[in-house]
Amino acid sequence: MAIMKKTIKLVVNGETREIAVEVNQTLLEVLREDLGLTGTKKGCNQGECGACTVLLDGKPVSSCLVLAVKADCKSVMTIEGVAKNGHLDQIQETFNEKGAIQCGFCTPGMILTTKNLLDENPAPSTDEIKEAIAGNICRCTGYVQIIEAITALAKAKNAQGGA
Repeated sequence: MAIMKKTIKLVVNGETREIAVEVNQTLLEVLREDLGLTGTKKGCNQGECGACTVLLDGKPVSSCLVLAVKADCKSVMTIEGVAKNGHLDQIQETFNEKGAIQCGFCTPGMILTTKNLLDENPAPSTDEIKEAIAGNICRCTGYVQIIEAITALAKAKNAQGGA
């Protein structure tokens, strides 16, 4: 029996994409396999590890749990959309500076989660940071450097007047 396909429209990292997807394909599969955006990682494939986190209409989601057809007409930001004009975003630079990147497997999801956190709460407490990143498993850093990086970013944003 053939699997049904449906054509969907996504705005991926600011670019409108129209693609025929199988109705049972996850957003993760479409991003990685059909669009070649391999920065989004496949980890547990059960929504527990955060490696596949993307921003869907600005909110972090586990792309392994979202059917691509449910993302029709929505905006998706992957790690590939964070840097601009060949320059790392401040979040990426600060993660580098603070040693918050080790193996890099959790990094894309962690950075996108951080982006959402700081967009919604420019001055998070340590507890709020821990709560925000709780869905992103990191086996390398022990979270200390990640929390330090997010704290430094919040302080820098507030010193710049929330820019």
